[in-house]
Amino acid sequence: MSEQQQAQGQFALQRIYVKDLSFEAPHAPKTFLAAWQPEVSIELSTQASRMEDGKNYEVVLALTVTVKNDNATAFLVEVKQAGIFLIEGVPDNQLSQLLGAYCPNVLFPYARETVSDIVTRGSFPQLLLAPVNFDAVFAEAQRKRQEQGETDQPLQ
Repeated sequence: MSEQQQAQGQFALQRIYVKDLSFEAPHAPKTFLAAWQPEVSIELSTQASRMEDGKNYEVVLALTVTVKNDNATAFLVEVKQAGIFLIEGVPDNQLSQLLGAYCPNVLFPYARETVSDIVTRGSFPQLLLAPVNFDAVFAEAQRKRQEQGETDQPLQ
């Protein structure tokens, strides 16, 4: 590796995979007989951890989509879309941005496709999640941490 490459650091996507997937339609088939006026709620979180080799990180984007129709849960989808990212020689102040915003941004289209596919397979109308600005989400989380006097903890 050249000195210039070491100074710049390395970032590479190694693998993307579904770590966990759940679909529930607790009121089927009754749900299919009601007029369809869904209320959608989405919960989103990310988690990053350094792998044993010290240069790869697993980033997990967790999505929970709950759709209610007529005040009853029509379906619930939980997806943990994960990726392994090689990150070396990146300063700590940039590492948290990579793991907290850039990597989830890479994973989101895959999670979005997984949600759409599983909802359609459950015989519900297609559900396409709106794009998420992970840079803004990360910045807001950072701002809240600073207000609470917390600092970024290095990954173990």
